[in-house]
Amino acid sequence: MIPRTIFSSDHELFRDSVRKFLEQQAVPFHAQWEKDGHVDRALWNKAGEAGLLCSHIPEEYGGMAADFLYSTVVIEEIGRLGLTGIGFSLHSDIVAPYILHYGSEAQKQHYLPKLVSGEMVTAIAMTEPGAGSDLQGVKTTAVLDGDEYVINGSKTFITNGWLADLVIVVAKTDPKAGAKGTSLFLVEANTPGFSKGKRLEKVGMKAQDTSELFFQDVRVPKENLLGQAGMGFAYLMQELPQERLTVGVGALASAEAALQWTLDYTRERKAFGKVVADFQNTRFKLAEMATEIQVGRVFIDRCLELHLQGKLDVPTAAMLKYWTTDLQCKVLDECVQLHGGYGFMWEYPIARAWADARVQRIYAGTNEIMKEIISRSLV
Repeated sequence: MIPRTIFSSDHELFRDSVRKFLEQQAVPFHAQWEKDGHVDRALWNKAGEAGLLCSHIPEEYGGMAADFLYSTVVIEEIGRLGLTGIGFSLHSDIVAPYILHYGSEAQKQHYLPKLVSGEMVTAIAMTEPGAGSDLQGVKTTAVLDGDEYVINGSKTFITNGWLADLVIVVAKTDPKAGAKGTSLFLVEANTPGFSKGKRLEKVGMKAQDTSELFFQDVRVPKENLLGQAGMGFAYLMQELPQERLTVGVGALASAEAALQWTLDYTRERKAFGKVVADFQNTRFKLAEMATEIQVGRVFIDRCLELHLQGKLDVPTAAMLKYWTTDLQCKVLDECVQLHGGYGFMWEYPIARAWADARVQRIYAGTNEIMKEIISRSLV
């Protein structure tokens, strides 16, 4: 197999510590968290103490000023262990960068250390009941009234929504201006008028606290505007390549884990007097999956290199997101088939991973939207 060359010995030492942390603090409890509909809140504080959160944040705000490969390690280890309830990446690699890149100095000083420590769990509220991938269709409004903005609207499918202490809310400050009328706001969970709906019961990712959020005359000071008014859509577009990269990294790690589980299973399981791995169809399917995963691994690692150089563009990130998540679902479906009836049993990790994977082709922009982005760059 083609060796990976992007990680240093320091990255690999960090990987060992992340893996040990997850094996001790998450693996034994994840099945119960799936029943609860959310992970234990204390996990976030423990992760902060262990250095798993927001490692890229500068030292003056409590972080390690590490490169994105440290975040990659966390995403990969969570993916390999099937711990889909853990929303660290959204917190660290999606929400935190908005505050770091567009927040005022006061916002950075106030919030970033709390994100690094796990004192605050974060979410970003983009999706609405009537606006999914079409961010220009957001209906939530934020109207300036004196020194405060008044926010009204609702959001749905919000990852980390139930546990979130701080939410970045996408709202229209000028509904007539289209994309240029979109702004971002920092809203704390205890703000009057802000309420959380039920935890949504999903087909997969059952330990992930995905919620509805409601805003009824929520008043926040002008200082809670993130960046400039009307620039929210531009900010979202600038940060989406990293979001889609994180999805791709997790997708391939999940596919790699599924292949390994299936190799182990087919070497042990017998049918018609011999192990399943001895059947030609099984060997060919395993060969196909191993090859496609290897192709995906090389592509992802090259995209990681580009991202570290600040050169990962929107179309390439869209290619990565759509291709790796399609591959993830394809691999997991094949692996379920090779497990036979046991592949459909919830007690087997392959069954849970199969259910968890399906949403990957939907969030962070549907794969159909990814193809539209790619096609626009071509023609």
